Amino acid sequence: MVKTKGALLWEFNKPWSVEEIEIGEPQKDEVKIQMEAAGMCHSDHHLMTGSIPMAGFPVLGGHEGAGIVTDVGPGVEDIAPGDHVVLSFIPSCGSCPTCQSGLRNLCDLGAGLLNGVAVSDGTFRVTARGQGVYPMTLLGTFSPWMVVHKTSVVKIDPAIPFEVACLVGCGVTTGYGSAVRTADIRPGDDVAIVGVGGVGMSALQGAVNAGARNIFVIDPVDWKRDQALKFGATHVYPEINAAMGGIMEVTAGLMAKKVIVTVGEVHGADIDNYMILTAKGGTCVLTAMGSMLDNQVTLNLAMLTLLQKNLQGTIFGGGNPQYDIPQLLSMYKVGKLNLDDMVTRQYQLEQINEGYQDMLDGKNIRGIIRYTDADR
Repeated sequence: MVKTKGALLWEFNKPWSVEEIEIGEPQKDEVKIQMEAAGMCHSDHHLMTGSIPMAGFPVLGGHEGAGIVTDVGPGVEDIAPGDHVVLSFIPSCGSCPTCQSGLRNLCDLGAGLLNGVAVSDGTFRVTARGQGVYPMTLLGTFSPWMVVHKTSVVKIDPAIPFEVACLVGCGVTTGYGSAVRTADIRPGDDVAIVGVGGVGMSALQGAVNAGARNIFVIDPVDWKRDQALKFGATHVYPEINAAMGGIMEVTAGLMAKKVIVTVGEVHGADIDNYMILTAKGGTCVLTAMGSMLDNQVTLNLAMLTLLQKNLQGTIFGGGNPQYDIPQLLSMYKVGKLNLDDMVTRQYQLEQINEGYQDMLDGKNIRGIIRYTDADR
């Protein structure tokens, strides 16, 4: 048992509380990790609002992270102390029927993502104030120590800095894959991306690398639109109505072959606007999370049918985290993927509420928590 600290939520719509927690030692098939960096993804804010309901409180946040393995339990063969690793926010076992079918981002172990108990034995691995803690997506990267199941651990090149490596545990892999896998952007496609935080900026880079012709970015924040142009956008718009007119003009009325929605929270009432941006026979990819309680969608069904459009959901970029995470980091290493400029600010764990306010205020592409020995 290790005593450390973590960022907890005890009820909805209350700030993160950084306090002492206890983490058990690794059991069968588990890995203990000294965390070095954690990404501050919008999905963790959904925990606070209740849009993503965990099985109970308290919740240990964080599902993007990178660190160094310090110990492994029985049954762990391919991961050893000293390995540098990224955490995959969805486990990927490789052997369940879903993984065997090629959908490793939808591994059957993901059914327990919000339950909070360890895959290995169904008990709590984290406790606080004498009670079990529910770690976000079986991880809880908002703590300088973690004990997780081996199926959530991906070995990486030790030359990669932790502060960029942590981003591929969710945001970068999700956004980039949304473009190159789920949307299947082809050379010459016109692409629209709605919202350019960490996920959207990664989708933008995917569109650039896939050979998109025009890349239209829609975001209300001036600074983010400027950044999008630096990352390869060809046109930027502050809101959806301006984008409709602009895209219509540029494409001679054909609209965008691929639309990728990466806003902070998607609302059912906005879906038809995203479909209006989408060309005949085109695809609109919903990467953004909506509330579990939102089941009302505005959608012109006649136009969906008559113009043969596709509305497609995606999670984790539609790929294989065990393959995609090292692959994306190898692209970073040779200069084909810009992760350095996606890290806008670094915070200490005690600054987590400040970091999330900066995210909500549109000040960050991605903020990260960088751990030091003082945290442990």
